[in-house]
Amino acid sequence: MEIKEIHIGSLIQKKLKEERQTASWLAKKIGCECANIYKIFEKSHIDTLQLQIISKALETDFFAYYSENQ
Repeated sequence: MEIKEIHIGSLIQKKLKEERQTASWLAKKIGCECANIYKIFEKSHIDTLQLQIISKALETDFFAYYSENQ
């Protein structure tokens, strides 16, 4: 079975751009510093609680990317 690597930070950044929102907007929405959002964009892995919070803020099920990759 081949599993494709998912770069979740890039997917979050892409969704943010699609929604025409900024890193600053997301930082305010989830209660963190803007610099942390830019760090998230660089990550290929993310804490599940943090991903849940971001998923809710962007109204997107980012966990689905992992489910589809099986």
